[in-house]
Amino acid sequence: MGGDFMKIIFEIFLSIFKIGAFTFGGGYVIVTLMKKKFVDELNWMTEEEMLNFTAIAQSSPGAVAVNASILVGYRAAGIPGALISILGTSLPPLIILSVISFFYAAFRSNAVVSEVLKGMQAGAAVLIAETAVDMCRTVWKERTLLFDLMIPGIFAACFIGKWNAALVLILCAGLCMLRAWLRREKAEVTVAEVKTGERGEQ
Repeated sequence: MGGDFMKIIFEIFLSIFKIGAFTFGGGYVIVTLMKKKFVDELNWMTEEEMLNFTAIAQSSPGAVAVNASILVGYRAAGIPGALISILGTSLPPLIILSVISFFYAAFRSNAVVSEVLKGMQAGAAVLIAETAVDMCRTVWKERTLLFDLMIPGIFAACFIGKWNAALVLILCAGLCMLRAWLRREKAEVTVAEVKTGERGEQ
């Protein structure tokens, strides 16, 4: 492996390790910071790719943060990048939770720690909201009626109707597959009409 490749591997590990060590609030918060690092700062992937990775990470078994980091690492440096991403994502919570569990008895009754955690919850909520806004903005760039209606519809189904998240994802995937099939059929008909017209002119 060349020196440039090792620099990329080290950059992946260091970036994901720092993000994991200083991020509170779950997978979507980490996804936001990974987007800022790998899309906005390093330009290793596009915003659309990051959005796709987030969708795949959410739809796959396991923690969203780990799934997303694996995809980002693989996109940047193949299988070695994916493996080092797992290590970089897993080490910070492992170390922090080990320390917390050791001192849990002292932490749970400490008023200062309790207030700090409440502050972290508020900050995490804002970061998750920012992720949602960024993802919606990217989807709305498509300028299609289906996507424009899908976002509020999904929100209503999950928040008001209390639908199962897995069912919502399956329905959305089915709608998008149907849309892709209809667009392909339309394209094939258009191509056939063009060919027929060319033969008629000849």
